[in-house]
Amino acid sequence: MKIRKLVFLAIMVAISVVLSIVESMISAAFIPGVKLGLANVITLIILMTFSDKDAFTVVLARLLVVALTYSGLFSNSFWISLSGGMFAIVAMIVIKKFNFSIYGISVFGSTMHMVGQVIAAIILTDPSLSVILPYLVILSVPTGIITAYLANRVILSLKEKFLSFSQ
Repeated sequence: MKIRKLVFLAIMVAISVVLSIVESMISAAFIPGVKLGLANVITLIILMTFSDKDAFTVVLARLLVVALTYSGLFSNSFWISLSGGMFAIVAMIVIKKFNFSIYGISVFGSTMHMVGQVIAAIILTDPSLSVILPYLVILSVPTGIITAYLANRVILSLKEKFLSFSQ
């Protein structure tokens, strides 16, 4: 891996960690447990401009760093975040192969993130949480669209500034 790419990916992990932590603090004030998914903007940027493996690595690194610094490694919060993150990135990698737009990929990833989190929460805490899944899936559509819009703007901006920043 070239140094330039490694440094860029490390910066993206750091930005996604900060976005995730800040967003956790903000979302608690509005609807507990529901976030816009700003850290997923970074996931989409990496997924659309680098390899699937790079995107998976960035997501996993973010989840581990956030758990180590904020929520606690191996806590219920960690397992719920890990489940959501892994469901989302695997789903986005698979659906990307079918040439969906960044918006379709993002909405599908957002939906699968919610599904993964609810499944983990049901297993770890309370089976009655399944009743919130339809509401969270509905919320995942606008959050996925917003995430895709932001990621697309960043990608276009980066492409304007750098001819090929992914090498």
